[in-house]
Amino acid sequence: MADPAVVAGALVQCSFGLAPASLAVLPVDMVNVEGRPAANVTCCEMVNVATFGMCTSLANPEVAAATAAALGVLTPMPCVPMLAPWIPVSTTLIGGSPALVAGSTCVCAYGGVVEILMPGSTHTLE
Repeated sequence: MADPAVVAGALVQCSFGLAPASLAVLPVDMVNVEGRPAANVTCCEMVNVATFGMCTSLANPEVAAATAAALGVLTPMPCVPMLAPWIPVSTTLIGGSPALVAGSTCVCAYGGVVEILMPGSTHTLE
């Protein structure tokens, strides 16, 4: 069974973030699903995912420094995602790149795994 398409407003969560984030999708590829712009695997920039609130990864230099200053007590710092492209699970193309669907994941440079909590649509692309 195919997974639902991910669209603007979908909720995503990082394993080291303290809050879910809303996925922003620019309407550049002009593909809409249920009236909202559909995402593809290249939707991984700061314009697409602004923040997951606070970061708890010790691989993040700011978290490591704050934790060291607090004598080893984990001290979350503001999240600034540094995401790699999403790992697709779809063969459907949007704007020349695989469509982003529920079940796709990506990773942050600080070790977090980002997954889709709610894709924002129920329509499948396959």
